[in-house]
Amino acid sequence: MKLFDVYPLMNVTPVKAKDCILWDENGKEYLDLYGGHAVISIGHSHPYYVEKLTEQINNIGFYSNSVNIPIQQELAEKLGKASDYEDYTLFLINSGAEANENAIKLASFHTGKDRVIAFKDAFHGRTSGTVALTDNPKIVAPFNSHHKVSFVEFDIDQVKEVIAGGDVAALIYEPIQGVGGIILPSDEFVQELRKVCTENGVVLIADEIQCGYGRSGKFFAHQHSGIKADLITMAKGMGNGFPIGGVLISPEFKASYGLLGTTFGGNHLACAAAVAVLDVIEQENLIENAKEIGEYVGIQLNKFPKIKEVRGRGSMIGIEFDFPIGELKNNLVTKHNIFVGYAGTNVIRLLPPLTVTKQYIDKFISALETEINIIING
Repeated sequence: MKLFDVYPLMNVTPVKAKDCILWDENGKEYLDLYGGHAVISIGHSHPYYVEKLTEQINNIGFYSNSVNIPIQQELAEKLGKASDYEDYTLFLINSGAEANENAIKLASFHTGKDRVIAFKDAFHGRTSGTVALTDNPKIVAPFNSHHKVSFVEFDIDQVKEVIAGGDVAALIYEPIQGVGGIILPSDEFVQELRKVCTENGVVLIADEIQCGYGRSGKFFAHQHSGIKADLITMAKGMGNGFPIGGVLISPEFKASYGLLGTTFGGNHLACAAAVAVLDVIEQENLIENAKEIGEYVGIQLNKFPKIKEVRGRGSMIGIEFDFPIGELKNNLVTKHNIFVGYAGTNVIRLLPPLTVTKQYIDKFISALETEINIIING
């Protein structure tokens, strides 16, 4: 049997990883400034993380949500404190797409309505409801296309026009669009969005799956705008590579048995991973480090030719060039042994572990300068 061929692969086979460094099967070393799509938050194979997962699996790795699992409550308490959402409740699942699916389901239950507003260039997942909320017709199957979704620009008048139809359950937005190219709505727009949703009984969902968990220089990226969302979805950096996702839920939502459910969500091992991540983020002051790294990258890159714009917040950085970056990205891997991501045709995406240092960033900047000079000089 072969694998279903849906991923274009780099010709690299990592077999070992530590902090921001990967090694392939031949011992070649790579700098990881992509973190496996923003998943690696506290660095690969962090010793505290490894210790806590080992300790947990030596006791019990899994049982379903039909028994008491005290580590779930430990996670909820630490997450509430870290995020300043202590009055919210937590529902645990396995992935970002699941988090968004459950959020839109909760919003629909809560309001009795069935339309969701999303934004142009949004990416919210590949499951049935979330792919309908993703602005990419190529990945929306006919079965997924019947959900009531309205895509709008970052334009409050367009939002109001859709809400006026009377059937909107929720509005979902990414405080920083990742796949869309590291695009940020203005803080003023987000504040107006919060006001309009409140006035019209529309549930505001902040999709923090890629931009959350300290990556932006605050625990959640929407907190830069000074607002609270009704539902906050998260995954990726939450488990540092172990599959876990969650929804933070406003006190306005009332739970009932069977309203939501999951087999694997919130299992012992997943919660041990998530608790370890929160401990390390606090102990090593990683949110502040993410903020400082973002500022440093901006200062270093804004003086480069061929770079059209550097945008983002913290350690979620988009570098837009005035030329297609396919060859540049490939050269960074093959010639300089540096993993980066991309968005569209012209944007390099940096999503390094929150432990990344200026020394590692300098290595990237030196490689980028070399490649840009080659492009300029032909």
